[in-house]
Amino acid sequence: MIVSPSIASPTQPLTLAEYLALPEGETGYELIDGQIIAKMSPKRFHSRTQKTLLYILDNWCQERGEVGIEWAVTLTRREQDWVPIPDLLYVSCDRLPRDCLEDGPCPVPPELAIEIISPDQNFGTILEKVMNYLAAGVLRVWVVDPRAKSITVFYPDAPPQTFTGERVLTDEVLPDLQLTAQQVFQQAGLLP
Repeated sequence: MIVSPSIASPTQPLTLAEYLALPEGETGYELIDGQIIAKMSPKRFHSRTQKTLLYILDNWCQERGEVGIEWAVTLTRREQDWVPIPDLLYVSCDRLPRDCLEDGPCPVPPELAIEIISPDQNFGTILEKVMNYLAAGVLRVWVVDPRAKSITVFYPDAPPQTFTGERVLTDEVLPDLQLTAQQVFQQAGLLP
């Protein structure tokens, strides 16, 4: 998507309706505080990790709901419209019925948002986004770090947990899903 300077740096904040009316393009843009912010293009390890998690989650969720790749979601942040683009999200049929044929951002908070840390990001830079997801009604946020080979799970009502190696990640919000960081990073080709 080619964005004109007037859209990229508006003098007035964009409304959700104006954001949704923007043309679809190759670059994803998040709506944050009325401004559109380009989402970074994934690099190789990020892409491999995302692909592996998609495969695992897609196989798990067959009749449970939908997994989205960089699917924008309309949420509220500090009483303003907020449209982040998680690397992956999972939304159940309970929250988004299968007969919903709306073609746009996910209209409800998903159960799970996944952010994969890129080489130029660090854990601290993602933490604010994680807290905003949880405050907006997302039930779980995974921060996946390909360099540290870890998956940190954030909950709205409990301290985060970091999963590395063969420690099995299970969650009542994601019934019957079991995975390990080792499994994810091995399948992604990031472990020997």
